[in-house]
Amino acid sequence: MSTVLQLKKVIKSYGGAPALDAVDFSLPDNAYIALLGPSGSGKTTLLRVIAGFEEPDSGSILFHGKRLDGVEPHDRGIGFVFQNFALFPHLSVAENVGFGLRNRKVDPVTDTRVLATRVQDMLALVGLKGFEDRAVTQISGGQRQRVALARTLVTEPKMVLLDEPLGALDANLRSRMRSELKAIRERCGVTFLHVTGSESEALAMGDLVLVLDRGRIAQAAASDIVYNSPATAAVAGFLNCYNLFAGSVVEDVFVGPAGRFPLNTSRRKAPQPAYAIRYDRVSIRPREASLSPDEVRIEGDFIASEYSGAAVNSFFALDGGHVFEVESHLSHARPPVFIEKHRYALVWKKEDALVFG
Repeated sequence: MSTVLQLKKVIKSYGGAPALDAVDFSLPDNAYIALLGPSGSGKTTLLRVIAGFEEPDSGSILFHGKRLDGVEPHDRGIGFVFQNFALFPHLSVAENVGFGLRNRKVDPVTDTRVLATRVQDMLALVGLKGFEDRAVTQISGGQRQRVALARTLVTEPKMVLLDEPLGALDANLRSRMRSELKAIRERCGVTFLHVTGSESEALAMGDLVLVLDRGRIAQAAASDIVYNSPATAAVAGFLNCYNLFAGSVVEDVFVGPAGRFPLNTSRRKAPQPAYAIRYDRVSIRPREASLSPDEVRIEGDFIASEYSGAAVNSFFALDGGHVFEVESHLSHARPPVFIEKHRYALVWKKEDALVFG
């Protein structure tokens, strides 16, 4: 697979504080890439540097093998879909979509029939045929999102950057737009780089998931690898599905404030030692329940449960004040019922834990 974009040691600082700290990665052509990271990790700065709205302090950006140093944003062949859509409220849907074609500096489309055909074709692609004359103030959030995307795609960019494109939509619409964006990207055949702070969105949408941590790429892998095998404790934390413990490895035992956990797993090289167990890898048992040799156990007091339809998440207070979470899938059994402030054994298999450091 050919490479569409490559960043080499890209650094960008504001007031001496690095927003991007020697970022290195390559993106394949014709793929959906999700860029995941918490607020302040440098996601939007990275997009702005790629788009040309900001210049890096050092490092290089290559687009289809050519350096982008000093190339104006409108000359890069890279489209940008803003988080707030940035539509013109006084223009119709068709006028918004055709704006970039009609007003670009190089080769503007001035023939009204050609312009109308290009706009019609693009509105059909994003599922908005028949909305040409609507005001953008009179359509839904999901429709405005598609107008913003159509306005970008109609100029035929070789790559599209999307800055938290689903953040302004309600939960049901976000879920529907995930599949629509993937389908639109496949029909266009260009790479989408989709920035999000939502771990579920990144895992669901990305053929490749990049995880950004404090201005650096902490992991770049397929979504199932990121989910099942996060490269660092920070990545595991971003995924919001792992219980994390600080401590240190002493021979074959992980020692920390939560207790001593016997190890039977490979260790991942990481800057900070940590122990992680995924929420859905833990079983909840009575305190007197027996333990097999390949299992690890701690005790906690039940706090509350939270139902999400297909699963229930149960929360327990450990002796050191740490809150421990367990996810039980309801397809497996009836929803468990626990007694508030009652003490339970929380059990998992040694090989299911991830050990960092």
